[in-house]
Amino acid sequence: MGAAEQPGSGQDSDRERPRDRDGRTQGDTMTVLSPLPAEPRSKGGATRVLVADDHDLIRAGLSALIRADPRLRVVGEAVNGVDAVAKAALTEPDVILMDMRMSELDGVDACARILSSAPVRSRPRVLALSAFDTDEHVHAALRAGASGFLFKDARPEQLLYALHTVAAGYCLFPPSVARRLVQAYARTGRDGDEPQPALDRLTPRELEVLRLVATGSRNSEIAALLTVSEATVKSHLSRAMTKLGLYNRAQAVVLAYECGLVAPRHCCQDTKSLVGFGKSAR
Repeated sequence: MGAAEQPGSGQDSDRERPRDRDGRTQGDTMTVLSPLPAEPRSKGGATRVLVADDHDLIRAGLSALIRADPRLRVVGEAVNGVDAVAKAALTEPDVILMDMRMSELDGVDACARILSSAPVRSRPRVLALSAFDTDEHVHAALRAGASGFLFKDARPEQLLYALHTVAAGYCLFPPSVARRLVQAYARTGRDGDEPQPALDRLTPRELEVLRLVATGSRNSEIAALLTVSEATVKSHLSRAMTKLGLYNRAQAVVLAYECGLVAPRHCCQDTKSLVGFGKSAR
């Protein structure tokens, strides 16, 4: 998992969440997780997209849909996971739309290879695409560093919105996925009183910031609680992400629950840590 991310608006002074062509945010049908410290990959021009799917018809359809949006540009198509790794290095896309099940190398392993080898400042965001609504696929995509997860039965406007949202630095999941992730940790998670060795490299303040992020607190709320500036919170979070090798906030939440930093009881009644974020600062 490896680095940082960005945007939002309002009280958190980040940019506004991406909207569809009708000016709506799809918040009723998508779970959007707030961004982390880092610049959005696309700087003013069209968002560069690499489409990876081993079915010719599906890949062609996805590319045609994306090309119809003037804010997006298809810079390449990959026919399998190995091709996706090579094309990502060649085209340097902002976002990779990655099928999770492909021949030669599956999307999970391709995602992990691409993100681990790409320079931090040019690291793409990955939007995982799957025909299978299983926890195994979701968890694998998150651990590999995907910034979003979408099912292949999504509507065209949802796919386009997801691409813009992920490109802007947010993490995005169908609500059912977010709920199941939290329920899984509620059933099997640790008691949260003894954080695991993976967190030993963090300072006490970095641990506290990570814990608050995992319970759903926005950076502005964390800053107020700890009586520090938002810039200081962002700095602690960014350092923690780098030390733990995380790419996005979704991975931070998952790791916090897996390592016992946050007790499952904190999310049993409310999926705020995965569902409640809208536009918070990083």
